[in-house]
Amino acid sequence: MSGFGLTRTERSWVMYDVGNSAFTLMLSTIIPIYFNSVAGEELSSVDYLAYWGYAASIATLLCAVLGPVLGAYSDRSGLRMRMFVAALGVGVIGCALLGFISAWLAFLVVLVVTRLGYSLSLVFYDSMLVDVTTPSHSDRVSAAGYAWGYIGSCVPFVACLVLILGCDSFGMTMGQAMTVSLIVIAAWWVAASIPLVKNYKQIHSVDARSEGALRTLARTIRNARGERKAFVFLVAFFFYIDGVYTIIEMATAYGQSMGLDTTMLLVALLVTQVVAFPFTIAFGRMSTRFDTSRLIMVCIVAYMLITVVAFFMTSITQFFALAVMVGMFQGGIQALSRSHFSRIIPPERAGEFFGLMDIFGKGASFTGTLVVSAVSQLTGQTSFGILSLVALFAIGLALLVVSSRTPSNRDHSDTACTEAQSA
Repeated sequence: MSGFGLTRTERSWVMYDVGNSAFTLMLSTIIPIYFNSVAGEELSSVDYLAYWGYAASIATLLCAVLGPVLGAYSDRSGLRMRMFVAALGVGVIGCALLGFISAWLAFLVVLVVTRLGYSLSLVFYDSMLVDVTTPSHSDRVSAAGYAWGYIGSCVPFVACLVLILGCDSFGMTMGQAMTVSLIVIAAWWVAASIPLVKNYKQIHSVDARSEGALRTLARTIRNARGERKAFVFLVAFFFYIDGVYTIIEMATAYGQSMGLDTTMLLVALLVTQVVAFPFTIAFGRMSTRFDTSRLIMVCIVAYMLITVVAFFMTSITQFFALAVMVGMFQGGIQALSRSHFSRIIPPERAGEFFGLMDIFGKGASFTGTLVVSAVSQLTGQTSFGILSLVALFAIGLALLVVSSRTPSNRDHSDTACTEAQSA
C-alpha cells in the first residue's frame, strides 16, 4: 500500500475499508445463504428474497434517521472518533452474535441492529476523509480505500468459505462453521480498525451546539439546501447508488432464488472482488485526467446495461459475466462519489453532510431493495424486480448532469489539510 504514495494517516484510513469490507462481502454472499438455511421451509423463495430486502430497508431507514443527527454531533471537536468506536462496537458484536441464532425472525432483528452499527460507522469514517487528505488527493485515497477493501476482504472470506464448504472434513456442522466464520470476520474487522483509531486526528470541527435531535436534523437539511451543488448531487446519488447497493445487497439472494448453484454463486462474487481491485485503482488515477462527475456518469450507464442483462440471465455462466462487469464499475462509482462529495461540502461540517448522505443511500439501499422486493412479490418474478432498477439509474444520471452544471461554493483549496497530508 505504501507504494501507492499514501501517508501514514491515509493508510490508516484505508485500512478500515479493508476491515469493514470483510463484513460487507459476507453480507452480500454467505449471510443471505445462511439465512435461507435458518428460514428452512418456513419461507418460500419469493418471501425469502422479500423479507431479506425488507430487513435491509428497515436498517437503512433507521440509519437515515440517526445518521444526520449523529453525524452533526460528530463534527464537534474530539467526538468523531468516540462515536465511530461506539458504532463499530455495535456492528462487531452483532456480527459475532449472528452465528448463534437459529430462528429466522430473531436473526433478521439482530441483522438489522448489526447493519445499523456498520452503517453509522461508515458515516463517521467517510467524514474523516476531509481530515486525512487534501482535496486534490481525495479521489485516489478514496479509490485506494475501496480497492484495498475489495482485495483485503478476500483473505478472511476465502478462509471462511473453505471452512463452511468443507465443514464435514473439519468435523463441524454447517451452523458451527458459520458461527466460527462470523467470529473471524468480527475479529478481522476490529484488527483492521486499530490503525485508524490510533492515528486519526480531527482537524475540522464546529462549535458545540445544545440542540435537540429534530432541530439538528432540520438545521442539517437547511445547510444542505444552501449548498445547491451538493444538494442536487445528493438527490442524484439517492437514485443511482440505491441501484448499485441493491445489486450488491441482493445479488446472491437473486441468483439463489433462480436456482443457481450456491458454490458457483460465491465463487462468482469473489471474482467481483478481485476484478474490482485494479479497476478501482484505475478510476482513481483517471480522475486526475478526466472530470470526476463524468466518470461517475460512465459507471451509471454501465450499471444500466448490467441491470438489463441481469433480467435475461438464466445460467451461472451469465452470472459470472455479470460479476466481472459489476467488478469493473462497482469500486469506481462508490469511491468517486465519496471523494467528489467531500470536495463540494464544507469540511468543518463533514460529519453532518455525510450523515445526510446516508439518507440518500449510503451503506445499503432503501428504495431499491423495497422496489425489488415489492415488484418481485407483485409479479411473482424476481427478474422483473431487478429490471425496475433501470429507472433509478436513469433518474440518477439525469440529476447528476444537472449537478455537474451547478456552480460550487467550494474553492477546492488544498491548504486546509496540510497537517494530515504531512503526517
